[in-house]
Amino acid sequence: MALSRHEFLRVSALGLATPNVLSSSVATSHIKEPSEVKITKVKPYVFKKATFVKIETDAGISGWGEADHDHPELVAKVIEEFCEDEVEGQNPFHSEHIWARLFFKGEDIGSTGLLPGTIAGIDNALWDLKGKLLNVPVRNLLGSTQAEKVRVYGSYGRSGGKNGQKNAAEMAATGVAFVEQGYATIKARMQIRQLNLNPDPDPTFEIVREVRKAVGDDIELFVDFNNGYTPAKAIDMGLRLYEHFNIAALEEPISYLDYPGLSQVVEALPIPVMAGEHEFNKWQMRDLLTIGRVDVINADVIKCAGISECKKVADMAHAFDRTIMVHNARPTLATAASLQLIGSIPNAARVQEYGGKREELGLNHLFDDYFTFEDGYLYIPSQPGLGLTVNEEAMEKEKLNR
Repeated sequence: MALSRHEFLRVSALGLATPNVLSSSVATSHIKEPSEVKITKVKPYVFKKATFVKIETDAGISGWGEADHDHPELVAKVIEEFCEDEVEGQNPFHSEHIWARLFFKGEDIGSTGLLPGTIAGIDNALWDLKGKLLNVPVRNLLGSTQAEKVRVYGSYGRSGGKNGQKNAAEMAATGVAFVEQGYATIKARMQIRQLNLNPDPDPTFEIVREVRKAVGDDIELFVDFNNGYTPAKAIDMGLRLYEHFNIAALEEPISYLDYPGLSQVVEALPIPVMAGEHEFNKWQMRDLLTIGRVDVINADVIKCAGISECKKVADMAHAFDRTIMVHNARPTLATAASLQLIGSIPNAARVQEYGGKREELGLNHLFDDYFTFEDGYLYIPSQPGLGLTVNEEAMEKEKLNR
């Protein structure tokens, strides 16, 4: 049976205009226009080191997103006991309305941390869903910059190693392994944290010395203090690392709670200072820009309330002539969402964070495909949605929440 123009456009919008569909009026009877689609279920998937979210619809198409990986069982509880009632029955294209309801009705759960980390999973899944419903990659919905690939840097920390934390030699060896894969930039994370403020003894100088010696002078080297110093100590160590080892940037030199102190560090150092992984909404990011005066924003799409909020952060940073260098050490849907965001903003930094496939997390087999990585670049997926195909059978079988 021939389709009317209206029916053809409706099928085409959903990416279903195949010969088999076009030849059957029965096959089109269940197809909904995007404006008619309703969310029927929001389902969290808890893993030891990740939280994924599936959003189902009455159109038979689902979207997948990643939420914050810290305390996944708590993220699942917030979804089940609060978010489900607010999201189910909504049209997925009303995502701004959904975001606002979740954030402001749930703000007593915590507007920095658990709530935005949970919203991120739902918001990212909504973008994946909208892309699939319209048969386009998410970056096209956001406004593509036409970028096809993104240069990434190898990001790694001290956790692990023979004694629980990698020593200088182990950190150097990890850096070399990234360089051998084609990375021209690496970042060594000291993972000091506030509980070990101004460590004594302090391994930072020795570690960076060994990393620089191992990778050579041509590799761009970033260092992350992970909130480990007071402003004066951070300035002293930052200058020493710059003068001796030519580090190219410094991340979170002091506590993320001290914006005036951060401004002092920014003013004192001759290299860019980066921060933003502990900012969970646009209002914190505003203060990071105006009070902390940070050079580069490290927005995180699974912590800072999802792609919708991070796009607003990127637009705000653009007005301050600041770049976005995503915070991203997660190898699957978080990377997919990060790539789609990066491919839609004009102020993306020239190199972006990526920790590699990270097989030790045990997550990659939950997906039927992966990103293309060549010569230090990740290609932005061009498939509809975020661009990763979920192995739903594996997800259902291995999730920890039942």
